[in-house]
Amino acid sequence: QSQLVESGGGLVQPGGTLRLSCAVSGFSLEYYNIGWFRQAPGKQREGVSCINRSGVPNYTDSVKGRFTVSRDNAKDTAYLQMNSLSPEDTAIYFCAAEPVAPNFECQLTDYMYNYWGQGTQVTVSS
Repeated sequence: QSQLVESGGGLVQPGGTLRLSCAVSGFSLEYYNIGWFRQAPGKQREGVSCINRSGVPNYTDSVKGRFTVSRDNAKDTAYLQMNSLSPEDTAIYFCAAEPVAPNFECQLTDYMYNYWGQGTQVTVSS
């Protein structure tokens, strides 16, 4: 059974850092693009970052220069390093996966992904 499990969320002060992990099981990460999404209370889910099979990343404008996405296919795990966090980053963060051809550009649109984790809460507050 394919499964994605996020971890690493929590409460952090403004300006702080967190590193989210997305561990997959039931399939090999190397054949999948990975997306990171978030949903704040009362808002629609938005794409934050993604990384394709070749390791090419993509970011939404609001996190460029602050967040870094990466992947370790040997560990079947993807990561989202989040620096300089602000209260506006408070949300539930989800990882998602989709099998694609090599070098297929990753997308920040949620309908491009069929496999999803349950999410991890990130709260940025003083």
